[in-house]
Amino acid sequence: MKKQRFTSVWDAIEDSAGEAESMKLRSSLMIALARHIEASGLTQAKAAALLGVTQPRISDLVRGKIQLFSIEALVDMAAAAGLQVRLRLAKAA
Repeated sequence: MKKQRFTSVWDAIEDSAGEAESMKLRSSLMIALARHIEASGLTQAKAAALLGVTQPRISDLVRGKIQLFSIEALVDMAAAAGLQVRLRLAKAA
């Protein structure tokens, strides 16, 4: 069996390059939001009120349940938190 090397776990487990890129973006957004919530000292209930979602939704976010979040939902939550989302495109390696 030939060994393969991947630059990201998402590249290894997703079926297409597009799906892998989507997962990378979603995971980055989730990590940034979870860090913002923690750094702000917000409870899950207060974070939910700030972001316009339910407390169980915040629980899903901080637990990393990536399959439950779209890029659009995460961008909306980031904007509600007062964060600016920037996109950088680069040629694939």
